[in-house]
Amino acid sequence: MNKMVGIKFKPAGKVYNFDSGAFVLNGGDHVIVETEQGLGFGYVAVIPSIYDEKSFDKPLKKVFRLASEEDFEQRERNLDFEKQAFDYCIKSIESLEFKMSLFSVETTFDESKLIFFFTAEGRVDFRKLVKMLSKKFHVKISMRQVGIRNQAKMCGGLGRCGREICCSAFMDKFVPVSIRMAKEQSLSLNPTKISGQCGRLMCCLTFENDTYMQLRKKFPAIGKKVITPDGKGKVIRHNVICDRLTVRIDKDNIIEYALKDIKEE
Repeated sequence: MNKMVGIKFKPAGKVYNFDSGAFVLNGGDHVIVETEQGLGFGYVAVIPSIYDEKSFDKPLKKVFRLASEEDFEQRERNLDFEKQAFDYCIKSIESLEFKMSLFSVETTFDESKLIFFFTAEGRVDFRKLVKMLSKKFHVKISMRQVGIRNQAKMCGGLGRCGREICCSAFMDKFVPVSIRMAKEQSLSLNPTKISGQCGRLMCCLTFENDTYMQLRKKFPAIGKKVITPDGKGKVIRHNVICDRLTVRIDKDNIIEYALKDIKEE
């Protein structure tokens, strides 16, 4: 009987599936797993469950062992190594006058490779930088240019709602967000109010968009003439969550009604 466990390597990262083998694992347990780049240090994000091997194109990699005290010490050394690499890379970028913004550095568990994450407006020829880094640290160097949303996801932070930003807290991938979603939800179209830390439209606009679109189908369109208990008027605003809409009766009278009290002409 094979069991599959979901492992995360960092809080904002993706959940990867592994074969838990004979290990008894609980949520939050730290483990060493086999990855394509060697051994990796992660924690249990999804507890083990039975799975069918035939549902995957290739066999799942296995959990190698439970993390030991030595593994935690190695993880601390990794963090120190990443900080040294980050500081040196920043100085090197400044000396080369490259137009790029480094924001994160990661190393493999065995410290055989360093991965540098950065953003830039265009393409950057970083070959000189890679040579400097290789000469300094004597490991394999990988430079990865990512988008501004990925930067926000990796760096984390608090949103205007006061909670941890969604992409960093639980989102595995980004979905398209459009200004039309803000219009459907009758939100302010002020960019500063509907943009996240990344400067792009907030991902949370997508969460309730389908619900708003379904609720709005039963409402008369904005600008449509309707019959109210106070006479004929024109719809000027919707409140789909409360099942109410606002109607202009005449120049001086604007009244909000329950949807059930309105009839279309």
